[in-house]
Amino acid sequence: MSDGKVWFITGSSRGFGRVWTEAALKRGDRVVATARNPAVLQPLVTLYGDKVLPLALDVTDRAAAFEAVAKGKDAFGRLDIVLNNAGYGQLGAVEELSEAEARAQIETNLFGALWVTQAALPILRAQQSGHVLAVSSIGGVGAFPTVGMYHASKWGLEGLMDALSQEVAAFGIKVTLIEPGGYATDFADPSSLRNASPLPIYNPIKEQLFATFAAESPGDPQATPEAIFKVVDAAAPPLRILLGATVVPMVRKIYEERLATWDKWASVSAAAQGTRTDLGRPAEALRPAP
Repeated sequence: MSDGKVWFITGSSRGFGRVWTEAALKRGDRVVATARNPAVLQPLVTLYGDKVLPLALDVTDRAAAFEAVAKGKDAFGRLDIVLNNAGYGQLGAVEELSEAEARAQIETNLFGALWVTQAALPILRAQQSGHVLAVSSIGGVGAFPTVGMYHASKWGLEGLMDALSQEVAAFGIKVTLIEPGGYATDFADPSSLRNASPLPIYNPIKEQLFATFAAESPGDPQATPEAIFKVVDAAAPPLRILLGATVVPMVRKIYEERLATWDKWASVSAAAQGTRTDLGRPAEALRPAP
């Protein structure tokens, strides 16, 4: 049974954003649904009336993010869930990426979530409640060749939201990173997945990566809302939640390999500490200003 939550969702027009927007409305919640082109959300207005507020939003525009969040709060009186979903994938070996491609990836996937979250935090702090979610990826935990810039944006998002969770817990605000594996969304659509100009030397690596992922069965996006509801309805939601049957063993393997490497080089790490005791206290720089 829904408790009538108010959602603010970015990237509501398609993919996970559309699935989760529709599912939240279907269970009786209200949604501030944002998209670059809110006209595509009109069918939801026809079905759900004033329970949905469609708004135009390019998350790379910080002022627009603050304006949209304020409109959502004004319309529904509060915000319970802020779901940073807007984003896209940038393919290309590190050598292939242009400056514009690299900057655009970070502007959308990382800064977009930052701007929306900054806009929402004063509202959530005043309420002494709320839940900030951000869509990361298995690509926010591990890395694959020729997806480096996408990984950079998602690893950055992971660090940002992890730090945020520790900053706002005292205000009653919860934070969760959603880490999906491969799903049959429209992620491969040109508007969701962009390719850098290729250098043929990297083609064998790309072909091997393609063959690896082509052999896997993608998840069904329509199977995900129940998992999201369990997270947002939980009294103590997780900081991170993996989506998909294959990702838990994948992440376990990633961390086992990292731990094995760190353990193998532990003596080198320890020796790098040094033995001097007269070096001052660098932590003093972290002391809050009076």
